[in-house]
Amino acid sequence: MKEPKQIIALMSGTSCDSIDAGLCEVYPDLSCKLIKGINHPYPEHIRAKIFSAFRGDINIKELCQLNFAVGKCFADAANILIGEFGKPDFISSHGQTVYHYPFDEKLDNISLKSTLQIGESSVIARETGCTVISNYREKDIAYGGQGAPLVCFADEKWFKNSLVQNIGGISNVTVVSDDCETFGFDTGCGNIMIDYCVQKFFGLKYDKDGEIAASGTVCDSWLDCLLQDEYYFMPPPKTTGREYFSTKYIENILKIAPPEPQDIIATLTALTAKSIAQAYERFIYPSVSVDTVVIGGGGAYNKTMMKFLRNYLPKRIELKTHEDYRISNNYKEVMAFALIGYCNFYNIPNNLPCCTGAEKRVVLGKVVTP
Repeated sequence: MKEPKQIIALMSGTSCDSIDAGLCEVYPDLSCKLIKGINHPYPEHIRAKIFSAFRGDINIKELCQLNFAVGKCFADAANILIGEFGKPDFISSHGQTVYHYPFDEKLDNISLKSTLQIGESSVIARETGCTVISNYREKDIAYGGQGAPLVCFADEKWFKNSLVQNIGGISNVTVVSDDCETFGFDTGCGNIMIDYCVQKFFGLKYDKDGEIAASGTVCDSWLDCLLQDEYYFMPPPKTTGREYFSTKYIENILKIAPPEPQDIIATLTALTAKSIAQAYERFIYPSVSVDTVVIGGGGAYNKTMMKFLRNYLPKRIELKTHEDYRISNNYKEVMAFALIGYCNFYNIPNNLPCCTGAEKRVVLGKVVTP
């Protein structure tokens, strides 16, 4: 007999701006309530080391150490909530992705498709005294999938007849419609390139409310050039990440960027919005009739990006945010991994092969006890 469970869910996204921790209550009908969420900052030097890992600038020893150090940081975030609310039934940890390689490359006829999330769950279990469920992406890849997007599973449970668009470091959409089986894919870059250039030119972590983008002018010729990237034309299922939209990638496109930094930020913000709209036109609208787009993630707070989206999407589309459904824009993915952990606990398959490309539905996640 399934029962409600209180779960602390932990994750850190592609932007790596903080550890998102949320105490959630998940119910047998697979609905989820956020009791409290926090954004727990990484220690400065740990965050810097994670970005070094993104760039491939650390060695195996440093990566090994970082896995355990990030586990301690995740545990610290969980312990803040435990100190206020007591121990949950268990912890669900997505971890911090440092490399994701969803391609069918082979070595000696052995697949090299793979993914790596750090934040050692044994450390989290030891430091919190809680059972930890983690490492969700690997099993989907083992069954032929891309290990992403996984949040589609929650979107299917919580939304009806909507395009559910997350704009984090990477942008991804879930198509929930009566017209078809649920499917989803990464539409392309979200905030990665914007954040990088805001740091580079303005010394800030991100463009708060899209204010810098609003002060600039979109360079249409550069935008059109960026939109020719082959990723945007690849059919789903597909995923991407920092491995593709890397520092080298960004520095290369900046060689042909407009001279004014404000115009660079404005154009990259427009790129995220227009690549989303074009993905809908290419891969969704031809066969699916959906009139509602629900935005979540950091992009939902970027007023300039929301304005661009409104301009690029067909006028018939109603643009909403997760908040309109009483789901936090900031903690929606935390809530999703609480649900995914709940399903592991009750042995309920928690991937969607139509989104990831896996051979079949399986139960994702590994369990570590304290």
